[in-house]
Amino acid sequence: MLSYAPWTATTVPAADEPSARPFRAILGLLIAGFVGMFSEAALNVALPDFMTLFHATAASVQWLTTGYLLIVGVLLPLSGLLVRWFTTRQLLFTALGCFVAGSLISGLAGSFAVLVAGRVVQGIATGILIPLIFSTAIAVFPAGRRGRAMGAIGLVIMFAPAISPPVAGLIIEVATWRWIFWLMILVVLIAAAVSLRFLRNVREITRPPIDALSVVLSTIGFGLIVFGVSSAGNHGWGSSLVYGSLIVGLAALAAFARRQLRLEEPILDVRALTRGGFAAATGIIFLTAALMLCTIFLVPMYLEQGLGKSALVAGLVMLPSGLVNGGVSVWAGHAADVHRPQILVRAGFCIVIVGLGLLLTLGTHTPLAVLIVSLSVLMVGIPLVMTPAQTAGLNALPSRLGADGSAILSTLQQVGGAIGTAFGASLLSLGRQLATGGAGHGVAGTVTGVRYGFICSLVFGVVGLCLALVHRGWYASLSHPV
Repeated sequence: MLSYAPWTATTVPAADEPSARPFRAILGLLIAGFVGMFSEAALNVALPDFMTLFHATAASVQWLTTGYLLIVGVLLPLSGLLVRWFTTRQLLFTALGCFVAGSLISGLAGSFAVLVAGRVVQGIATGILIPLIFSTAIAVFPAGRRGRAMGAIGLVIMFAPAISPPVAGLIIEVATWRWIFWLMILVVLIAAAVSLRFLRNVREITRPPIDALSVVLSTIGFGLIVFGVSSAGNHGWGSSLVYGSLIVGLAALAAFARRQLRLEEPILDVRALTRGGFAAATGIIFLTAALMLCTIFLVPMYLEQGLGKSALVAGLVMLPSGLVNGGVSVWAGHAADVHRPQILVRAGFCIVIVGLGLLLTLGTHTPLAVLIVSLSVLMVGIPLVMTPAQTAGLNALPSRLGADGSAILSTLQQVGGAIGTAFGASLLSLGRQLATGGAGHGVAGTVTGVRYGFICSLVFGVVGLCLALVHRGWYASLSHPV
């Protein structure tokens, strides 16, 4: 077995006792995670400008999002190992340092390649932060209060990318796109100050051996899957590069999973997926993230390139739905503690499907009010799905699998987002080509391509609803016995 264990001792003294006020204990993490998830979709309203500035195609500029998600997806599976090797504070401040460095690189970028490189460094930070938030919340909140914790985390996971387009649009209107990154640095510094005051180490550090082959297989597997899907926009789904990457990536993931089952101390304990409740919740979260990120990618394209609106107008149109998302996320967290999650999840998917159906009615002369209402309906449904599914899925696991479960949830959520964005970009390009006879541009082509992308999101939503209706066992959780 290929492994690396530089310390002869496998344990160190137990971690500090968590704070008696759990929300205060994770406040700095939530602020940092908010910035990371805000960054995920913040550049969407600027993508048309980047296409002009850097002479890039829509399929190319989407790498500013999918490149970010790529590195996040690579790091997330390793988070279960990281929390066993490093303290909560060490991981957080490492992530914050990476985010500041990535923001500086991006803010000073003079070329598209440097801008993407900065986004990759930011992705390292988010890849550490998101599972750290979940694993810390599991450690400091009892099972009966995790729904409320998931509601707060929902503000990070869902509200941040939903609110980022309007905020970024306003910044671009009054300053330049570079200020998006400068303001991120300011908020990261606030997160650091709060964390210095309140965050404590909440897990025992055991420092298990590191299985090098598992790390390699995980990196190749998740990396090639996101890369393959993201490349489809430039090369087409029939490209050997695309399906070759997907085949190798899936094979590497299969080998990774098989190896974890044989290791005494796995990098990521995939046995969590053998629990039906957790597995179904993971699939639902994957599909919801894909449809959400696909839609968030397409709406600015529709507004700016289809209707000729400015980035500020695009951001303001998306603002109400972002506010709705945040409010419903908090309510859904409370509801998940007192209601059966299947009711919320099923209702949420029905609302999502209605919202996406309304989006499919958009055309070149559709009033903006229709778009605002459609997005708001969609953003009511998404947190009604995500928050209860996360709560029930994590509650279905024993505490020893908590860190691994949060890593799996976070990984597949980010991979789902990357896949959704990539589908949106490739279908946008396809619609443009079909509507313009291969010219690849034009208002009608943009609207057609956006509609194709919305159809893809609708398919994700319908599949998710079917899973929620068919699979009943995942609703049996520690706090909601069936």
